[in-house]
Amino acid sequence: MIDIAKKLETAEYGFLKSNPDLENVIYLVLSGSHGYGTNNENSDIDMRGVLVEQPQYFYGLNSFEQFEDLPTDTVIYGLKKYIKLLIDANPNALELLGVDESSIVKTTGAGQMLRDNADLFLSKRVINSFGNYATAQLRRLQNALCHDSLEEQEKTKHLQNTLNAQLAHFRKTYTNFEEGAIEIYTSQETGKLHFNIDLKDYPVNEFVGIYSEISNIVRTYNRLNHRNNKKDEAHLYKHAMHLIRLLITGTDILAGKGIITKRTKEHELLMDLRNGNYRFDEIFKLTDEYQAAFEKAAAETRLEQKPYLEKVERLMIEAYGMYRL
Repeated sequence: MIDIAKKLETAEYGFLKSNPDLENVIYLVLSGSHGYGTNNENSDIDMRGVLVEQPQYFYGLNSFEQFEDLPTDTVIYGLKKYIKLLIDANPNALELLGVDESSIVKTTGAGQMLRDNADLFLSKRVINSFGNYATAQLRRLQNALCHDSLEEQEKTKHLQNTLNAQLAHFRKTYTNFEEGAIEIYTSQETGKLHFNIDLKDYPVNEFVGIYSEISNIVRTYNRLNHRNNKKDEAHLYKHAMHLIRLLITGTDILAGKGIITKRTKEHELLMDLRNGNYRFDEIFKLTDEYQAAFEKAAAETRLEQKPYLEKVERLMIEAYGMYRL
C-alpha cells in the first residue's frame, strides 16, 4: 500500500511546494493504474490535478494551460483548460472526477464542487470521445497483430480496410459529406494506398480533424512495422485492458450511472487481460460484446447533446470567486 502523504514529502515532489504557479491546487488525485484499480507492484505513481491560475495569467501577457513534471508523471491543469476538456467529454479529464475517495490526494472546496457537479459535464459527446477512441485503439491492436504474420500486400489491404471503416465514423462525427467524397484505394500501378477527395464548400476545421485522424492511424500503423514482439507483448495486453475499460466506463456514463473510474466489479477481468490470460481472439470477442453494450447504451441514453454550458459557466465563476484574482 502506497503512503502517498509520505511520498509527497520527498524531494522528488518538492515542486508542489516550491513552484508559485501551484499555490492554488484545488484537486489532486492518483490517476493511471492506481486510479483505475489495475495497478501492480511495478506500477508507477501518476498524479493529475486542477489549479486556479495565478492573477498574472488573467491580467498579464502570458496564459497558463497546465503544469507538467515528467520525472513524477504529474500533470496539473489550469481550471479554464480543465473545464474545456470536461465539456468536450475528454475521457482522461472526466475520469479524474470519478476516482475512488481513496485516490484523492488533495481537494478544496472548489475541487469538491467540481467533483459534486460532475453530471453537468456528461452529454452525448461521450459517444464519440469514449466510443470512437476505444474503436481506434482496437484497430491499432489488430494492426499490431496482423503485422506479425501478413505479407506486405495483405498489410496494405488491412490498412485500407481500417481507413475505410474510419470514413464511416467521419460521416457521423463531422459535417456530412456524401459517400465517395473521400476515396481510399490501392493503386494497381504502385501497390500503395492512394486517395481521391471531392469536397466543396467544406469547413476547414472539420477537414483538419479528418486529416489528423487519418494521419494518426497511418503513423501508428507504420510504427508497428518496427515493433519488437517480445518487448511489446506486455504493452499490447495492457492496451487491450484499457480498451475494454474505456467501453465499460463509457457505457456506465451513457446509462446514467455516472463516472466510475475504479472498476472494482470488473477488476478480475481487467487484471486477467493485463496479465495476458486471454488469447487475442478471445480479446476481440470480448471487445465485440462490450462494444455492442456501449452502442445499445448510446442509442438509449437520456443524456443531452451537449453539457449545460450556462450552469458550467456559473460553476466556473463560483470556483474562481473563492480566490482573489
